[in-house]
Amino acid sequence: MRVDIFRKKKLNSAGLILLVCVVTFIAITITEFSLAKGFAAVPKAIQWSFSNFYPTKDSVTKLPDIFAKLIETLLISVAATTVAALLAMLFAVLGSNTTRVNAFFGGICRAIATIFRNIDITAWAMILLFSFGQSSLTGYFALFFGSFGFLTRAFVETIDEVSGSSVEALKATGAGYFSIIFQSVIPSCIPQIISWVLFMVETNIRSATLIGLLAGSGIGFAFDLYYKSLNYNAASLVVIVIVISILCIEFVSNYVRRVIL
Repeated sequence: MRVDIFRKKKLNSAGLILLVCVVTFIAITITEFSLAKGFAAVPKAIQWSFSNFYPTKDSVTKLPDIFAKLIETLLISVAATTVAALLAMLFAVLGSNTTRVNAFFGGICRAIATIFRNIDITAWAMILLFSFGQSSLTGYFALFFGSFGFLTRAFVETIDEVSGSSVEALKATGAGYFSIIFQSVIPSCIPQIISWVLFMVETNIRSATLIGLLAGSGIGFAFDLYYKSLNYNAASLVVIVIVISILCIEFVSNYVRRVIL
């Protein structure tokens, strides 16, 4: 019996691998992608980068403008994440199986979060361009909607995992709904919630660079402007600033996680 199960798993794995190979081959054929040409282009790309894509003395004069755009991006990312976290916490409490008021409202809250979570941030930016045009508001709301969907799902799972036993104990003592929320659910979930919020801030700062290309704001717009004007030296400086800022933010975020968890 065990041999048959093992053999069935091997056949399923082999079938899955074969299916992936077939799909990959079809995709390569349709797109006319050449793996040989792709690898052959790598040395030329590296040579071009070292020849053109590096900061110079003239590009360093652009640093004040670059830092101003970077600060704008950081502020938009933090603001969007913070406001989204507050709203997500409300929907998570109402949508969690542990703390929901009833199944109907819980299902609605989960459905709304699922819709927002499954629409990519880039898609949100393109949709919002019709309403707000190329502005900081477009980037803000795109990050806000994406963060709200993701954080609601993360908070719901956190509440279900962390607060189940304590909520049942308080219900048994006759505690009221709001007492359970503010005395048990939120205090027990705070470390995980802060960790998720920090993760979302990191993600949004990375995403804000791409959103800036569409929304015409922030550090992404600065890179797009310099690159399209063939000022590759300034564009490379933007990339370096982005990489350094993301590494610093990740270091701070990891430090905070170690302290609170």
